[in-house]
Amino acid sequence: MTLKWWQKAVIYQIYPKSFQDTNGDGIGDLQGIIQRLDYLQTLGIDAIWLSPVYQSPQIDNGYDISDYETIDAQYGTNHDMDVLIKEAHKRNIKIIMDLVVNHTSDQHPWFIQAKKNKESAYRDYYIWRDQKPNDLMSIFGGSAWQYDEESQQYYLHLFAKEQPDLNWQNAKVRQAIYDMMNRWLDKGIDGFRMDVIDLIGKDCDQAITANGPLLHDYLQEMYQKTLKDRDVMTVGETWGATPIEAKKYSNPKRKELSMVFQFEHQTLDQYETKWQLKSLNFVELKRVFDKWQEQLQTDGWNSLFWNNHDLPRVVSRFGSEKYRVKSAKMLATMLHMQKGTPYIYQGEEIGLINTPVKSIDDIVDIESRQYYQEAVEQSIDQAKIMRSINAKGRDNARRPMPWNAKKNGGFSTSTPWLALNGNYRYINVEQALADDDSIFYHYQKLIQLRHDNEIVVLGQFKDLAPNHPSVYMYTRTYGQQKWLIAINFTAKQAQTHLDIPVKEIILTNDAQSNLDTTQLNAYEAVIYLCQ
Repeated sequence: MTLKWWQKAVIYQIYPKSFQDTNGDGIGDLQGIIQRLDYLQTLGIDAIWLSPVYQSPQIDNGYDISDYETIDAQYGTNHDMDVLIKEAHKRNIKIIMDLVVNHTSDQHPWFIQAKKNKESAYRDYYIWRDQKPNDLMSIFGGSAWQYDEESQQYYLHLFAKEQPDLNWQNAKVRQAIYDMMNRWLDKGIDGFRMDVIDLIGKDCDQAITANGPLLHDYLQEMYQKTLKDRDVMTVGETWGATPIEAKKYSNPKRKELSMVFQFEHQTLDQYETKWQLKSLNFVELKRVFDKWQEQLQTDGWNSLFWNNHDLPRVVSRFGSEKYRVKSAKMLATMLHMQKGTPYIYQGEEIGLINTPVKSIDDIVDIESRQYYQEAVEQSIDQAKIMRSINAKGRDNARRPMPWNAKKNGGFSTSTPWLALNGNYRYINVEQALADDDSIFYHYQKLIQLRHDNEIVVLGQFKDLAPNHPSVYMYTRTYGQQKWLIAINFTAKQAQTHLDIPVKEIILTNDAQSNLDTTQLNAYEAVIYLCQ
């Protein structure tokens, strides 16, 4: 089987605003990423997924784009972007750009023209109605229909009112997007992460948003117009995808996307909304992982991730801050030994944790602030509101990267746009690189195992103990070779009752690990070579 480069790759997500500031304005920039490429090369990653760096009013931290082809001044210049692509490629690191084409900023020239004149050719670039056709809600809260006094019509925005949705039924919109994508690809980038791409086929009059009737037609057209003759990677953000839908997106015969992000495992510690917290059921978590491993074994491709810019830190969420190092290594092992393309979100490789705050005044994120406002109006207890925001709020992931124990963690010489977690004095990159047993080096070893062993990329997956309440034991099999991955997800010693003949330990996070597979220490994670 001929492998695509992205099937063996490990992708590292950078949130540019919080990675490295070089000009002292408290905001990360492209020159900062260039400065840190050697660090990423040491980690061993193959590609960077860059969250949006395009011109934007920053209502939603760059996911509201006012110019798709100009770098926002706070991040640098288009020349800086050219240098980043060149310097990354020198180190065999590819660049994946974020593509946000479900909506634009309301400051985009298209929307400015559309709003100014109902007869403008750009009016139909967006979705307008004389009356609200339904009660569609914005993902950030409130109605998805915003009334425009000037033209006395409503426009659709599935996110903030400053993020009007594009009308993908207009062929001119689609062609303008494809032209823009091709210009970026011609510059030398290596693919796109496609923001909420499952929404572009919406039928808003029928209140159908995700997986709408024309979605796959649009993706196949996009492939033909931009991707078909290029060796690039595409990953679609698809919150509601099922394995059946994911096969449609990622089966190479259909010529759509390389893979998708699905979020089923990310919803297991909540009730109806992310703010309604509940305890994680580990057996259910395994069931979800198993389903995606088994159903995409042959006709599609998985993305593997714990963290991103929208999600809380996984050690705080599913691991243990008390056993931070060991549980971080456990979570990494569990994920990276599965079939699919793993993603590491900046700081995950040094075990960053959540940053609780006491007041909404300390929160920057628009989604968290809107939830707070709505929850107060519903008379929800203040302590409960803050507990939810501290557990699930997006600021947790967006705090600046701590590079060392100096002021502001070496991120910036001035006050950062968002405060660092105060623990940066002992959880930082410099400390991780100085410790041979750090989380960083465990990630480095996991990446190397994927690069060196086709069993990690292509091996058949099988869960050996799906109903065990605290242990995940699965095998990967490729040809005559079999590996056993044994994970204890809890802080207590666990019995497995699975005496499996193994002959050596490939990697472990526990100095006490041995060849006895019937017992695992707290948060122990072992990769065995089977007999």
